[in-house]
Amino acid sequence: MSKVSKSRSIVMPSIEEDRALVAAAKGDPDALPLTSKQLKSMVPLTSLRGRPKSANPKQLVSVRYSPEVIEYFRASGDGWQSRMDEVLRNYVLKNTRRA
Repeated sequence: MSKVSKSRSIVMPSIEEDRALVAAAKGDPDALPLTSKQLKSMVPLTSLRGRPKSANPKQLVSVRYSPEVIEYFRASGDGWQSRMDEVLRNYVLKNTRRA
């Protein structure tokens, strides 16, 4: 078994090889080189990962609820915590309007 080199080395093509590669790419409609505009519009992949950042992120807190409340919401299936949040949010909105 051959050893894998730990250091990465990039071999740049010569000018003639580069011209041949570009000519071949331009001749293939499925592999056209990117335009300058396309290259400028590219963003790193890491900036696209995960969920978009919320404008109003939720806060992590520790709260104790009675067993009946937890059992009721858990029995409603997946997403029970979001439904619990919605009930509490609606309560706050309803009581804030009165004040």
